[in-house]
Amino acid sequence: MDALELKLCDIQGRLFELFLSTDYDAESLVKAFMNSELAKNLDSEYNRMQWAGEEYLLEELVATCKDKLTIKKESVSKEVLFWTGYVYRYWHFYTKEDSAKIYKQASFETMNVNYLMFHTMDVEVAIDDLKEIYKQKK
Repeated sequence: MDALELKLCDIQGRLFELFLSTDYDAESLVKAFMNSELAKNLDSEYNRMQWAGEEYLLEELVATCKDKLTIKKESVSKEVLFWTGYVYRYWHFYTKEDSAKIYKQASFETMNVNYLMFHTMDVEVAIDDLKEIYKQKK
């Protein structure tokens, strides 16, 4: 993982943290993002959106996915959201899988449930374990 890829992981983690500042449910924001054109742009080898700040990315997500978002139901911790965003982006660089495929394997609920157990692990080990959980569910 090079410095640029780690920076993009950090930006996506901070983007997910910003979900707390909206009136929308974090789970609906995460799902909408991971299945969005915006995430596809971030998955590409080079796209101008990779250089946009997290505030701009949030505005873009809400503008393009508003019909998929639900009103905030419950609060999620800032740490869980950062970790989830960071791991999803890292996962893309680690496996070359696109965001939508990653989300199918590890939904927001899966990430939220496993945060306490996995957040102190090496990111690659956590990803491998999340992939194994998905395989066992199938």
